[in-house]
Amino acid sequence: MKRILVIIAVFCLVAVTGNAQKGKDWAQYGVYKSANEAVTESPAVAFMGDSITENWLKFRKEFFSSRNFAARGISGQTTYQMLARFQRDVVDLKPKKVVILAGTNDIAENCGPISLDNVVGNIKSMCDIARANKIKPVVCSVIPCDRFVWRKDLKPAPVVKELNEKLKAFCQKEKIQYVDYHSALDNGEGGLSAEISKDGCHPLVSGYEIMEEIILKALKVK
Repeated sequence: MKRILVIIAVFCLVAVTGNAQKGKDWAQYGVYKSANEAVTESPAVAFMGDSITENWLKFRKEFFSSRNFAARGISGQTTYQMLARFQRDVVDLKPKKVVILAGTNDIAENCGPISLDNVVGNIKSMCDIARANKIKPVVCSVIPCDRFVWRKDLKPAPVVKELNEKLKAFCQKEKIQYVDYHSALDNGEGGLSAEISKDGCHPLVSGYEIMEEIILKALKVK
């Protein structure tokens, strides 16, 4: 019943938003359609996310391909867009685990204002769907970010910290593995240093190398 209610909620969300954006692939189901159809072996781990995950694949393709990892990041996406495509881009691939890195674009209000509790709720729903399909969810902290080049009026650093506190508490309550990227990447002011990011929000290769070490240790993969 719980799974059914979650799925119904997703369908309703897509329907409502779709009415406001007729003719558009709002959740961007089509981005990984061909890649999903080409999968012949279930990935060990699927990575669900936004541009941070998408760029990770672009910069470090070997990291994913050599370990049978599937990256399903889409630039600009919020958690409820990810929730809408979670079935297609994660569940249908039948991975053993899913690593969820999301929330930056919610804080940036890419799809409008949203409370942090609702961001956590969307991530919780992804975890519920994963568990219902015998996929182990792994929730990651949002990485440090002290500015958005596309939303210069916002000051995200303290909001990122607050969201991470909520995500960690949620994971502890639900006994879900929580992976902390933020502590390792923080420049001391809630942002990313120039050595690992050009825009203070998206990592360079050097930043991804730090993240890789953290996630591989968490997944117990070499």
